[in-house]
Amino acid sequence: MTTGTVVVQEVIPSVLLLTAWLMPSLTGPTLPFGVRTPPARAHAPVIAEQRRAYRWLVGGVGGVLVAAGLALAFADPRTPLAGFTSIGVLVVSGIGYLRARRAILAVKQREDWYAGLRQAVVADTSLRTRPERFPWLWAVPSLVVLAVTAVAAVVRYPSMPDQLPMHYGDSGTVDRYAAKSVGSAFSPVFVQLAVTTLLLVVIWYAFRSRAELDPARPAASASQHRRYIVRMSAALLVLTACVDVTVLCAGWQIWDGDRSLAVLPVLAPAGAGMVAVVAVAIRTGRNGSRLPVPEGEDGTEPARTDAVHRDDDRYWRFGGVVYVNRQDPAIFVGKRFGIGWSLNFGNPRALLPIGVFLGFLLVMQLIGH
Repeated sequence: MTTGTVVVQEVIPSVLLLTAWLMPSLTGPTLPFGVRTPPARAHAPVIAEQRRAYRWLVGGVGGVLVAAGLALAFADPRTPLAGFTSIGVLVVSGIGYLRARRAILAVKQREDWYAGLRQAVVADTSLRTRPERFPWLWAVPSLVVLAVTAVAAVVRYPSMPDQLPMHYGDSGTVDRYAAKSVGSAFSPVFVQLAVTTLLLVVIWYAFRSRAELDPARPAASASQHRRYIVRMSAALLVLTACVDVTVLCAGWQIWDGDRSLAVLPVLAPAGAGMVAVVAVAIRTGRNGSRLPVPEGEDGTEPARTDAVHRDDDRYWRFGGVVYVNRQDPAIFVGKRFGIGWSLNFGNPRALLPIGVFLGFLLVMQLIGH
């Protein structure tokens, strides 16, 4: 069994499994499994129980799926199991998430957790009048990698074989060739350009996402949001560069006409980028909740109020993963569960990022053919 096959068959599902298991640690204490809760209920017994149940389910069943996939891959390396194992892990984690969410919602409604609490929404206008600067410097590595790939393609074009591999199967061997041409030879450059453009647009919009400030500590949470948005944007730009390096590594093997793909060197840069993003997400917490609270101007902690976040569960549809609020002008909002941001599907301007993404898929489809 080749190393490439092992990587494709098992490393990807294993990374998905680990990420799914860590997901409860990547959300704020008042958003367990995407359910808005007041701070006084953040440590309710049902939340701790459901967090344990989710991790046992994901770790146990998901671990069995990955182990079974490994055994079957050793038995027959030609069997394309990576996709099935990955889907199985995603299904198990989705079931665990929905079960936990439903249980917490039931207790929240039965005990009326928000009874008698003053709900509020706060905003810091300085986030618009004096916004943080977008960390453009972190975008330079991806542009450098893109330029290096383009130059390498030009230099190597005369010596490329007449038939170039265009697609590799699950086993890491070529299953489709194309005649050497500008389109086929420069396909890695086109892929990099499409991926880099898509991610830069998404990150730029996410950088201007609505800040979800804590009504009990608005000044402190605004400061945390500023540092969070800069750090996460920088981490995502690092991921963009890593993905471009992965495409460059794959392109190098395409230009050599390799009949089999060295999967580990190709996937390693993108994997390192994902590790960096997850590490930053864990370190900062959702919206910067784990970052140190800055002291007030007078040297004391920022004053707290008796207000709590508004119970906005009704705007999160389909298990708390789709945000629809026509009164919210924001295009991007922080996800309720996991890493990153979600579109506000109640805002017509959200069609622009969706159009960019669909254009990206169309470009990738054209490049693949």
